[in-house]
Amino acid sequence: MSQYLKKVILIVTDFLAIQTAFFIWCKVRWTFGFFAENDPASIFRLSLLIFVYWFLLLLFFGQYQTSFAKSRTDELIDIIKIVSIGVFFIFLMTAEPAKDFRNPLPASRMMLVLYWLIMMVCTGLSRLVVRTVHRKLLVAGYGHRKALIVGWGGKAWKMFDDLQAAPALGYRVVGFVSPEKGIRREEYGRVPLVGHIGNIRQIIRRQGVQELIIAMPRRSERQLEEIIRQCDGTPVGIKIVPDLYQVITGQVRTNQLYGFPLIEILPQLMPQWEKVVKRTGDFMTALAGLILFLPAGLLLAGLIRIDSKGPVFYMQERVGKNGRHFRIVKFRSMVADAEKHSGPVWAVKKDPRITRTGRLMRKLRLDEVPQLFNVLTGDMSLVGPRPERPYFVEKLSKIFPLYARRLRIQPGITGWAQVKGGYDTSLEDVKKKIEYDLYYLENMSLRMDLKIILSTLYVVLRGKGH
Repeated sequence: MSQYLKKVILIVTDFLAIQTAFFIWCKVRWTFGFFAENDPASIFRLSLLIFVYWFLLLLFFGQYQTSFAKSRTDELIDIIKIVSIGVFFIFLMTAEPAKDFRNPLPASRMMLVLYWLIMMVCTGLSRLVVRTVHRKLLVAGYGHRKALIVGWGGKAWKMFDDLQAAPALGYRVVGFVSPEKGIRREEYGRVPLVGHIGNIRQIIRRQGVQELIIAMPRRSERQLEEIIRQCDGTPVGIKIVPDLYQVITGQVRTNQLYGFPLIEILPQLMPQWEKVVKRTGDFMTALAGLILFLPAGLLLAGLIRIDSKGPVFYMQERVGKNGRHFRIVKFRSMVADAEKHSGPVWAVKKDPRITRTGRLMRKLRLDEVPQLFNVLTGDMSLVGPRPERPYFVEKLSKIFPLYARRLRIQPGITGWAQVKGGYDTSLEDVKKKIEYDLYYLENMSLRMDLKIILSTLYVVLRGKGH
């Protein structure tokens, strides 16, 4: 079953549950004389509007991000929280202060409490039914995710046996990956040994693997870094058997599943609702920023043309989320064809290639403003690791094993590394910036984004840009 089909099933069952709850509530209101509307067409339109409201709320809280082996209890708790928040908003939106202050709890308003209870029962039951059916399908062998077990020997084989004994987890092991070359035995439990750590990326792509489970007997930070490096930029989840926890302290989240724990490496820590708010804020801010900056942008365009020959805008290929390439747009701050003879190089302090207008723009970071177009198109965010050129991504990924991890999220116009660091003039500077970017990935939140934006504004107002 595809992810798309699972989401469609969830939406359809939610639609039926929400509509059922609404019409039951309407029936009770009619019985007590609280519902004046009796035109079926009008009531049906209202019911559709109510569904759109709940659909957006459920989407906002990540309820259509399909999760495997999710507890039915957790699902029910999530639904209770969301329904409670949604009914509270309805209470506020339908409030009539003049009447409510005179009679705070009229019977008609108390009917919302009944709606809250009916919604919890209907949506909660529908989700429990879907989750139960889904679990039974998994037990029957349908809808499993393809998994690789990294390891060879007793520990890896035990993990395989545990997964075979718990089919409701939704994993179908398609192969083992050995920590080293030269293993003679070729299979365990009719599942083949398909390669070694050095070619994990090729195996993932060839077999369509969705989950990687690390079960190696010995602790090896080097091997773990190599696995993470090869998996970065692929849509694969990584989990590990607990005894390697000390190797990656601070980069994991533990899940207890069917009596044995798996540790999730490099999880996405930002909740779904924060991601929605972040993207909405990015789009609205970028649109408003481009409109407000238009007069100043026209003036800068004129100054750039007067100051030096060449185009007003500078476009360059960069690497974005999950390794996808896109073209970044900036105001040109250097002479035309600045890298014609040198090839790809980083800018340095007092770089002779920077024009007079470019130096002013860089101090105020005005050359970055056109990147708001990239934010509008979804290639970038306001806050995130700076996007780098393919040449440097390939080069630095070989030197720093965790460098490619920056590609797990959208790049940004500004970021923690930009407000804390300076120019990349050496590999040591790059290493420091990677540490800042990884710190952001581990702590990303709307609060962190706001802090970075305020710090960036402070740098701009002080004219301390590079």
